[in-house]
Amino acid sequence: MTEPTCYEYPNGLQLVHLESEGEVGHLGFFFRAGSRFENEDKVGLAHFLEHCVFKGTTKRNAIQTISRIDEVGGELNAYTAKEELCLHASFPKAYTSRAIELLSDIAINPIFPEKELEKEKEIILDEINSYLDSPYEKIFDDFEEELFKGHALGNNILGKKDGLSHFTRADLQSFVRSYFTKDNLVVSFVGDISFGKVKKWLDQFIQKMPDKSIHIPVKEFKGNQVFQSTRKEANYQAHAIIGGMAPSYKDNDRIPMSLLMNMLGGPALNSSLNLLLREKHVLAYGVEANYVPYMDVGFWQIYVGSESKNLKKSISIIKKELKRMQTKPVSERRLKKAKQQLKGQMALSMDVNSSLMHSFGKSLLTFGQIDTIHEIHKSIDAISASQLSDLAKEYMSKDELSVLIFDVK
Repeated sequence: MTEPTCYEYPNGLQLVHLESEGEVGHLGFFFRAGSRFENEDKVGLAHFLEHCVFKGTTKRNAIQTISRIDEVGGELNAYTAKEELCLHASFPKAYTSRAIELLSDIAINPIFPEKELEKEKEIILDEINSYLDSPYEKIFDDFEEELFKGHALGNNILGKKDGLSHFTRADLQSFVRSYFTKDNLVVSFVGDISFGKVKKWLDQFIQKMPDKSIHIPVKEFKGNQVFQSTRKEANYQAHAIIGGMAPSYKDNDRIPMSLLMNMLGGPALNSSLNLLLREKHVLAYGVEANYVPYMDVGFWQIYVGSESKNLKKSISIIKKELKRMQTKPVSERRLKKAKQQLKGQMALSMDVNSSLMHSFGKSLLTFGQIDTIHEIHKSIDAISASQLSDLAKEYMSKDELSVLIFDVK
């Protein structure tokens, strides 16, 4: 794969571009403006902004805004995460200029009509209720809330019902002024349009965006407290998450931790926990392991869903497997296969241009650089069995494990 081109403007705006054959272009505006950047009394504001930012600009009403890309067969969307807020679009490549102009207009000139804001509050209330009605979705957010208790990283991205009702147009305008600035933005493009053209159009349409952000530096997370909690929140199937702290984005152990979690419960059917819980003991339909790094800290988690009567044994097997990873280094044969599997999964993810656009944008926003495939493969190849054991000992020892269980009511 051709490596992307990265360009940084004097004002701090960053552009990452990959020219790739195809009829579709993919564009993303990535702002360092996720939910951890909200004030304590404005939890959920970034997500509310995500909903309201398409409700019109100084030159377009709401229908004109959402139709500008849709009417040529494209898609316009956005998402909010803990550490970024992204506006993105996919479209026939002939309309790349239109997409750059539209996302620039939305980011620079949103007007937030009062009538539209009230509509979106009702929609988000439905979204919150839908999430509360799904134990599988709820347990992930509740685990993170408990793990980062008292810190912005623990706040639910959707916010709370009572807080949502108090958000105002002025709150949204203040958030935009603070975070939608050139020095806080990465623009990512993947498609069959040259770097020169994309840069020319971005230069043309982004001019009026403020150069400098005025936000307050984020508070680092410290003082994790291990917890064990069981609640009656499930309807038919019991759910559990086991997890704890992990390396941050910028830690040298980030890639080894990714490999370790992939071996334990990654998407492949041959992960160790899938083989144990589903294939061998037939205890659970769903088991998965995730590693989530942030700028200053990270966490890992293993989820299992099973019949209530099987949950205790499932958790016991998971803990035994974690213990085994700490005390018995994996064989060279298994390690070699695990490395190749991770490389292959990365190759599959990079086979989709929309995924590439998002990966490049988030990487540049987080690290200020994009590692080449060769560099990533080199890092994976350098991982040793003892390194994986040391990571498991550091982050997965008995005293470091937190557990949240949703049992059947």
